Amino acid sequence: MGFRRVMGAFGLMCAAWGGWLLFRQPEPWRIAVWLGGAVVVHDGFVVPLVMAVAALVAAVGPRLRGVPRGALIVAGSLTAIALPPLLRPGGVANPTVLPLDYLRNWLLAMAAIALLTLVHAGARALLRRKGRRA
Repeated sequence: MGFRRVMGAFGLMCAAWGGWLLFRQPEPWRIAVWLGGAVVVHDGFVVPLVMAVAALVAAVGPRLRGVPRGALIVAGSLTAIALPPLLRPGGVANPTVLPLDYLRNWLLAMAAIALLTLVHAGARALLRRKGRRA
């Protein structure tokens, strides 16, 4: 119980420090709006999307649950990493900062994940059929 209290106190101190830093900003309301928007996007878009995909994966059946779930974890992680360059507003002052076509590359990565997932699931199904014939 002592460790939990220490960690809780540490968390409260970090939150207080973050609040102090927030109110030291010239326009703290802009950060608060951004944080509020992040909560709205998470609760209004990301959570329902993840729940819908999880329901679809569960409907596929127990044999294919692991493969699509792993692919979704990889795709979600890659998307979380790629969001800043994907959502950047317009061009940048220095064209060498973000020189690549991030949307195209993200789409190619998503297609590769989907293709590899389908190939893996197909190979497992084919091996399962051959095992039943023998």
